[in-house]
Amino acid sequence: MRPRERVQAALEHRRADRVPVDLGGTFCSGAHISVVTGLRKALGLDGGLVRVYDPYQMLGEIGPDLIEAMELDVVLLPGPKNFFGMENTGWKRWRTFDGTEVLVPGAFNTEPEPNGDILQYPEGDRSAPASARMPKGGYYFDTIVRQEPIDDSKLNPEDNLQEFGPISDEDLKYFERRADELYSGTGLAIASGIGGTAFGDIALVPAPFLKHPKGIRDIEEWYISTVTRRDYISEVFAGQADIAIENLKRFYQAVGDKIQLIWMDGTDLASQNSLFCSPDGYKELYLPHAKKLNDWIHANTGWKTIKHCCGGCESLIDGFIEAGYDVLNPVQCSARGMEPEGLVDKYGDKIVFWGGGVDTQKTLPFGTPDEVEREVKERVEIFSQKNGYVFNNIHNIQCKTPVDNVLAMYRALGRDV
Repeated sequence: MRPRERVQAALEHRRADRVPVDLGGTFCSGAHISVVTGLRKALGLDGGLVRVYDPYQMLGEIGPDLIEAMELDVVLLPGPKNFFGMENTGWKRWRTFDGTEVLVPGAFNTEPEPNGDILQYPEGDRSAPASARMPKGGYYFDTIVRQEPIDDSKLNPEDNLQEFGPISDEDLKYFERRADELYSGTGLAIASGIGGTAFGDIALVPAPFLKHPKGIRDIEEWYISTVTRRDYISEVFAGQADIAIENLKRFYQAVGDKIQLIWMDGTDLASQNSLFCSPDGYKELYLPHAKKLNDWIHANTGWKTIKHCCGGCESLIDGFIEAGYDVLNPVQCSARGMEPEGLVDKYGDKIVFWGGGVDTQKTLPFGTPDEVEREVKERVEIFSQKNGYVFNNIHNIQCKTPVDNVLAMYRALGRDV
């Protein structure tokens, strides 16, 4: 099978010639820039410095030569702008705090503050308040909350919709061009997505890409509001869904069925050991809006939809399935209730598992190569029992993860590395 066929088989719960493998096909299945750089060096790939295509998570671009070397099956079609609203163009050199030399977008701020921190600004505009901070010696950016005092009598749901406006003609042309290039130039499955399809994604709430965000933008305030201002949040979601449907229509006109997967929702609704909302709360507040989008996609396109949720979300999976999601990522097996055997037995023929391949909290960063190989083989055997499985580490591979362990992960999958 070619990669695109292999992934499609998994998405349809059909047997493939082998388990399809993803690295970097989504924004939650990649690797920190230092890991990608180290992996390329270990494999002897000479392609210059690696681009940081997602500065918020400091993810390194998985280039075509690395995809080929690792025999990967999925490629990401990202938008033209990153999480800070900057265009991913005008690449320039920068050295991270751990000493990795990389390429960052031209609007990326590389000038440290007096205390050594690095700030980022929405759209790279330093006349606007900074929207993210990387502490001196750090590896990632933390969002800076820019929340005006809330006056409930003046709260307007339109304020929390300002980032979900119509997708631009310029962006659509970009997506159309890149989809054509990836579809005709590779045999890979293509994953993509547009803004506005995730309801309450807490990474998006502070809107680090907006210069002056309005509405509820504080993370704690947002979570509280899902209970104390539920009518307001529901109205935001309803407006967001209407905008998203129109954007999806135009997006489909641009890319058609050249893409196979669309990243829909990155909203985390669970922690390591508990939930942020009950199953009933999910079905009341989130599900109707998610179902509206999934129903339109399944009625009008050939795409499969991805729902991301970290943590112990087992009791919410029935709701995800009812909402129409085809794929669950990242399958955090170390969280409560997320044991692989139980997940496959209960849901393996109803939803595709994308992830779960190795524990990125303990085994991959702190285990031995032998321990990594053993866990990967065990997970693949379990998750592939009902065919609906795409291998990936659990969420992104974090900084300082030993490259030898990453190579061991791929050796366990039969790669000659």
